[in-house]
Amino acid sequence: MTQQPPAPEPQPEPRSRPEAIKAVPVRHPGRWVAIVVIAILAAMFVHLLVTNDRFEWSFMIDNMFRPPVIEGVKTALVVTVLAMAIGITLGIIAAIMRLSTNPILAGAGWVYTWFFRAIPRVVLLVLFGNLGILWERLEFGIPFDRQLGALFGIHDFSARLFGFDARTAISGFTAGLIGLALSEGAYMAEIVRAGIQSVDPGQAEASSALGMSRGLTLRRVVLPQAMRVIVPPTGNEMIAMLKDTSLLAFVPVTNELFFQLSAIGSRTFKVFPMLVAACLWYLAMTSILMIGQYFVERYFSRGYGTAQKAKARLRDITAESGGGTP
Repeated sequence: MTQQPPAPEPQPEPRSRPEAIKAVPVRHPGRWVAIVVIAILAAMFVHLLVTNDRFEWSFMIDNMFRPPVIEGVKTALVVTVLAMAIGITLGIIAAIMRLSTNPILAGAGWVYTWFFRAIPRVVLLVLFGNLGILWERLEFGIPFDRQLGALFGIHDFSARLFGFDARTAISGFTAGLIGLALSEGAYMAEIVRAGIQSVDPGQAEASSALGMSRGLTLRRVVLPQAMRVIVPPTGNEMIAMLKDTSLLAFVPVTNELFFQLSAIGSRTFKVFPMLVAACLWYLAMTSILMIGQYFVERYFSRGYGTAQKAKARLRDITAESGGGTP
C-alpha cells in the first residue's frame, strides 16, 4: 500500500492595500467668531487712539523724552538692578536658613519671610521713608553707656564711637531701595527654597558620600540644578520690581519716572496724556526684560527633557516609514 503524499498547506491570500482614510478636518466655528470679535474690538481701540483728541499725542511726545523723564528712567533701572541684587542675596540666605536643621535659624528665616510678605510694598516704603521720626541721630557704640557710667558715679560717661544724622542718611532713595530689597528678599526666599527642594535629595547624599561639604554641595550640585526652577519666577519678580519702582513716588523720590511724569501732568493740567506716557515707558522697559528673560530661561533649561524629545521624534520617524513602535 503506497503512502499518499501530504496535502499542500493552503497559502494565505495576499493582503490588499487598505484604502486611504478620508480624513475630514474638524470645523471650529468658534475660532472664526473669536477672530471677528477680536478684530472689531481692535478696530474700535485703534479708532479711539486716532480720533480722540484727549490723548494729545504731540504734547505727550514732546514731554515724555525731556531730561528729567530720562533721568527717571535711569533711576527706575538702577533701583531695579540694586533691589534685585540685594533681594536675591537675602533670599538665598533666608532660604538656606529655613531649610536648616537648626530650629533657631529656621524660625528666624520664617519670621523674615512672614513679615515682609505680609506688608504691602507701598505701606513698607512709606514706613521706611519716615524712619527719621524714630531717631534724630544714629549712634554706634556700647549700649546703655550712660546707665553704666551712673553705676560707677560717672555722669558724663559716653561710649559712642560714631554717629550721623538719621534724616540725612536715610534719604528717600535709600529708604525706597531698602524697602524694596527687603520685600523682594522674602519672595526670593520662597522661590529659592522651592528650587532647592525640587532637586532629588539623592544628589546631596551622593555628594556627601564623596566627601563634599554642605556648602560645596549646595554651590556645585544643588543650586545649578535648581536654577531651572528658580530662573522663571525670578524673571517675573524682576519685571514686577521694575513696575514697583513707581511706588517710590510715595516715599517720595523726586527723580523717579512716575513722579516726574505726574509732575509734568500736574503742572500743565494735562494729567491723562502723562499717565499714558508712563504706560508706554513701562511697556517698553518690561518688554526688553521679557526678551532677556526668554533667553536666560532657554539657557538654563538646556538638556532638560532632551531624551523624551528624542524618543518622540524617533517614534514619529518610525511611524512615517511604516515601521512599528520602538
